[in-house]
Amino acid sequence: MKPIRISVVIPCRNEVRYIRECIEAIYGNELQTDVELHVFVVDGMSDDGTRELVLELEKQFPTLKMLDNKKKLTPYAFNIGIKAMDSDCVQIVGARHILSPNYIQKSLDILRSDSNVWCIGGKIINEFINHTSEIISKAMSTSFGMGLGNFRTLDKSGFTDTVTSPMYPTWVFEKIGFFDEQLIRNQDDEFNYRVAKAGGKIWFESEISLKYYVRGNFQGLYRQFYQYGYWKVFVNQKHRAVTTMRQLVPPAFVFFLFMLPILFLIGGFLTWSTSLILISYISLCLYFGFKKGNELSEKIQICLTFPILHFSYGLGYLNGISWFLILNRKPSDKQKRLSR
Repeated sequence: MKPIRISVVIPCRNEVRYIRECIEAIYGNELQTDVELHVFVVDGMSDDGTRELVLELEKQFPTLKMLDNKKKLTPYAFNIGIKAMDSDCVQIVGARHILSPNYIQKSLDILRSDSNVWCIGGKIINEFINHTSEIISKAMSTSFGMGLGNFRTLDKSGFTDTVTSPMYPTWVFEKIGFFDEQLIRNQDDEFNYRVAKAGGKIWFESEISLKYYVRGNFQGLYRQFYQYGYWKVFVNQKHRAVTTMRQLVPPAFVFFLFMLPILFLIGGFLTWSTSLILISYISLCLYFGFKKGNELSEKIQICLTFPILHFSYGLGYLNGISWFLILNRKPSDKQKRLSR
């Protein structure tokens, strides 16, 4: 009987702290005897010892192989890994993602049982590397922080618009193409939008999970979400459509803040309505921050993290509108650099 071959693609750059646990969790998955794993660490020329560690792990795991990603950017890594071998399914795993033991087999079973499902992913369980990481994680685990329907806030299995660490049947790439290498951010969201546009379904499965080591730096968080907003406009321009409605809320709010001086000059009813919007936003920050936090200082820090998420994304989105839609320019070289 011909084995079912699964290519596991790990895009990676400078993840020496996490790559061993990531790889060991993959090979520790509980699989049926007809499933054959081939793991590709697509490394962006790491200089922190990651490459040396992966080479050592290759001796332990015969189907593990390191591939070079000289462009050093995520979409290139995805495509290099996908094209490395003719497989039946492709499982993408972040280098900081630690899969649950049932992740791969459960994903495969669902794909095989329902031909309408073209993509499947599981629940994120956040792991903290420091106190800031814990604050960021708690803010991002709320519907207020990330928006209704975001995969980071889902608990029940069901259809959604995107997932993390997804598995795809290989024929999906033959049908709709590979990841867009122009996209430094949002390449997975854009790909899954094409999946849905072509008639496929994306399934969030709550019975599988992955542990994720959350980054612990507010400055990096700001840059990351600024890029998310900026590149989302590029995706919208490419498809001539707004891919999700929740993406419009942060830029609309930031634009409203820019207009505040004019609105207050107009006065009257607008002054009351603008005050109501600001009071509502502050109230939501307090409600979700105090709900998620433990000690008072932690509650306050979570409250202050929400504006970082929303303003950075909103500013990036507005800059994207100006850059791509109004000025009709190509992506900025500055925004092509991954901000981490």
